[in-house]
Formats: sequence, structure tokens, C-alpha cells
Amino acid sequence: MSVSTAAADQSICAPLPVLGADVTVPLVTGGDVTYAALDYAASAPALQRVWDDVAAYAPYYGSVHRGAGYLSQLSTDLFESSRVTVAEFLGCRADDQVVFTRSTTDSLNLLAAALPADCQVFVFETEHHASLLPWRDARVTYLDAPRTPDQAVATLERALAGREPYGPALVCVTGASNVTGELWPVKELAAAAHAHGARIVLDAAQLAPHHPVDIAELDVDWVAFSGHKLYAPFGSGVLAGRADWLLAAEPYLAGGGASRKVARRTDGGVDVEWHTTAARHEAGSPNVIGVYSIAAACKALTEAGFDRLVAREQQLVTRVREGLAGVPEVKVLSLFGDDAPRVGVISFVVEGWNSSHFAAALSAEYGIGVRDGLFCAHPLVRTLLGSEPQDPGECGAPEAAPGERSLNAIRVSFGAGTPDEHVERFLGAVRELVSKGARWTYRTEEGRCVPDRGAAQV
Repeated sequence: MSVSTAAADQSICAPLPVLGADVTVPLVTGGDVTYAALDYAASAPALQRVWDDVAAYAPYYGSVHRGAGYLSQLSTDLFESSRVTVAEFLGCRADDQVVFTRSTTDSLNLLAAALPADCQVFVFETEHHASLLPWRDARVTYLDAPRTPDQAVATLERALAGREPYGPALVCVTGASNVTGELWPVKELAAAAHAHGARIVLDAAQLAPHHPVDIAELDVDWVAFSGHKLYAPFGSGVLAGRADWLLAAEPYLAGGGASRKVARRTDGGVDVEWHTTAARHEAGSPNVIGVYSIAAACKALTEAGFDRLVAREQQLVTRVREGLAGVPEVKVLSLFGDDAPRVGVISFVVEGWNSSHFAAALSAEYGIGVRDGLFCAHPLVRTLLGSEPQDPGECGAPEAAPGERSLNAIRVSFGAGTPDEHVERFLGAVRELVSKGARWTYRTEEGRCVPDRGAAQV
């Protein structure tokens, strides 16, 4: 998959308005500053457009599929039209289903519960835990981290060709790494899977907010993503794709909404007729506001123009990578190399620094929010760091000596709502911390790295 670029004469769009753009936070050094949210890969701020749409609907929400009243009818129509909006956003095929879940993790666990008997699952060790771990009840083959996109395809082809027995198989792969931001060769992996009689599910949690996703064009069987990474509030996700495995499986949750008819038998038992639509796996009262927020985000991104959004984000990616390259102590983590196409997710380590300490200093002294740790992708980060499985450490642990391997990493991530100023503040803070050091000492408090206010300022 290649990154779409805007035409040379196409204007680069301004950041999309997001909630929290004017929030100020206190600095440990005194005063306050507008918060620079650079942790989009964990949760992106909600688009102002999405929040406004949800706020306009909120007074009218009612039960979905469960009432004759006007508000119930309105909410049911909104819920089902949101399903259509998401299907259009993903380029779904005519017979695909869109199932609403709680998150990407929930979506992939739903698919794992629907696997046919004796299905074998193939997953690279580079996956986020959401797509690495749900397959515990299946026969799983974990594939080593490839170092090029071509190697990823070749590795998968060998594994699929050699599987025993040659029965049903599923490949799970990310679209964009939540650690390096690098794009994976999804279309090529899908072709390899299908050539060997396997199906493929795309974890698009990091891809969908940054890049168009088209199920039909990529020829994947399912796509999973979360609303909270797509500029919508927490609590909703999507599993979209082929219906047959989902219809053949028992409902993911048993309860109202999933059942069409329930009757007592003469022997005292219960007969259940389950839905044959997406409702089969949507038991319980649905999160209509969460679902509507996803649809609103899909509309907002589409109307803003993904080509323009991608073009601007690539400018930010280039600026951050060039800025970090100008600091010799900084090492950016990469699986496929510097030339690999990527979205706005960049992880790095700083020579001689504890990563948790560095991230805490960015927050406390500069008002910049990033992430530190292993990013729910422990095998991948350890592979990139060249470290063995171990406790990732605490900010109060001794700082790594120059040349030592870091126990964890720092991740900066951004997207459609990121102002240029936040990127420049981040790069300036990195340069200043590396050259002058932190102005405060830090310690661990309830698992978090915080300024040690009882210690003298450095």
C-alpha cells in the first residue's frame, strides 16, 4: 500500500478543529501553557464537528429497535443510517456486514469467537496486543518480524503453504504500526492469503484515522477499527466484512436484540431463533451515541478530503523525522527502514535517558503529551530495541548510560487536528532536554512518572 499524496497544486488544509485545542495545563516550572496533545495513537481528540453533531442529537436519543415512540424511531433510523455511512466510508461490498462493537479489541475478539472449527490463525509478532492475543482458542502460528514489506509477504506465503492440515485459515495484520507508523503491504498480503485459501482481517485502528481504507480495493475479508482513534468519543468500534462466518457462529453475546424469537418448549427448555443480520452479534441496548459519533467522524473526514489530510500529515511526518534526525542522541525506531511510507506515529529512544523520565519531563516542563512504554506491542518494541523480555522499568530506575539499550521507548503521534506549533514545540523541547537536561528530578508514584516536588530543582 502506498500513501496517497495530494496533487502538486492542491492546497494543504489547516488542522481540523478538535476538542481541547484551548485547554491549558500547569507547568512544574511555573505558569501554564496550551496543552500539546501528541498522543493520537492512543486516543485522538474528538473532532469539534463530531461533538457538535452528537450534542445536537443528544436531546432526542431513545431506545433503538425497541420502541414505537418518535424518539425511538428517530434513534433507530439514526443507528441504521450510521451503519450505511460506515459501510460507505470503508468501501464495503454489497453483501458485507457492519457490526458495531466496543472497540478494535472487541471486534477482533468477536471474530475470534466466530472462527470455524480447526481454523488456523497466522499473525506476525509485530501486531498490537488487540490483534495478537484474541486467538487463544485457535491454532495460532506466530510469524517473526519481517524487515521489508516483500519479506512480510514471502514469510506469510511460506507459512500458509506449509500449514497442516490444509483447512480454514485466517491472517490477521495491521494496516499501520502503532509503534513505527509504517504502512504494511495489505493488498499484497491479502492476495497471498487468498491464493492459499485463507482469509484476512485488517486491524485498521491506526490506519483508518490517517488514510483511506477500502475493503473492496484492498480485497480484505474484514476490517476492524475503534471510534476513539477516529476522532470520536470512547466506547464504540466496528467489525465490517464478510457475513458467512459471523452468521454460522453462535452470537457473541446472548440476549435481547440478538434474538428474533424465544419460546418455551414442552420439556421446559427454551428454543431461540437468532437474527441473521449484524444484530446477531449486537445483543443488548446499543450505544447509539457512540455509533453516531463514528458515523459523524467518517463524514467529517470524507468531507474534509482525505488527500488533503494525508498531504498535510506527511508534511508533519517529514518535519518531525528531520527534526529528530538533527539530534544525534535520538534513535528513531523502524522496521522497514527510513524510506518506508508511514502515518503520523513515530517512536524513538534517547541515548542516556530513561524513556519514562524523558516523557514525564516533556509533560511537566513543556505541556506536551506523548506516550512512553511498550505500547501494547511488547514483542515488536523488544525486537526493535534488541532487548529480551523484562520489566519495562520505572521512571525512578537509574538512567541508561550512554550506549546502553533502553528498556522502553517514547512515542509521538499526531493527525488531522495537530497544529504546526505543537510539532515545533515538541522538537524544541527534545533539543533542549537533550542539551541541558531536565530541570526537575522525577520519581514513580502509583505507577506514573511524576516530578519529585520534594527534591531540589535541577
